[in-house]
Amino acid sequence: MSKHRRHSSHQPSDAGFLLDTTVLGRRPGSMRVVARTIQSPSRIGLDLIAIESGSDIELDLRMEAVSEGVLVTGTVHAPTAGECSRCLEPFSSVVDLYLTELFAYPDSVTEETTEEGEVYGVEDDQIDLEPVIVDAVGLALPLQPLCSDDCLGLCSECGVRLAIAESGHGHDILDPRWAGLAAKFGVESVNSENLVITEAEEK
Repeated sequence: MSKHRRHSSHQPSDAGFLLDTTVLGRRPGSMRVVARTIQSPSRIGLDLIAIESGSDIELDLRMEAVSEGVLVTGTVHAPTAGECSRCLEPFSSVVDLYLTELFAYPDSVTEETTEEGEVYGVEDDQIDLEPVIVDAVGLALPLQPLCSDDCLGLCSECGVRLAIAESGHGHDILDPRWAGLAAKFGVESVNSENLVITEAEEK
């Protein structure tokens, strides 16, 4: 009886993610090239960046029959949409993956001797690429995406994007050593050079 491997609770995938292995005939060395573009049926990725539902996912793959299963290699390309972790602005990018994954036959030694969750399987002569791509995208995307490597982020005082702030943007900040005195006299802002520090001076 065939064992379910990774993503045993995974729902049936979009037909575009399914690859028919019957054309390989379980003949080691037989190959087939698969090139197709499918639409992502759901959001794939992380909280701050992902392939959005409906986005085109380009597959350029090769299926090769080996003694223990079907080896799938090739590239996956898709646009991503994210929110910059520094400035919080939306931005777009792309993700490019290179897959090398063995899908074990249900009666193979590999399938029988590996722990559940360690290998994908061929089920009903079909390969389901969706869980593979979901896993790969999750590992490839950054946990803290940036709109650019040199993003300046937000001003810690007023929240304005520093990339669009005026040159020399800064705020007079009351030196905490004088905070008690200022509170006593109801001073909200002090212009004296001895009582204020600026962000520029802190840097």
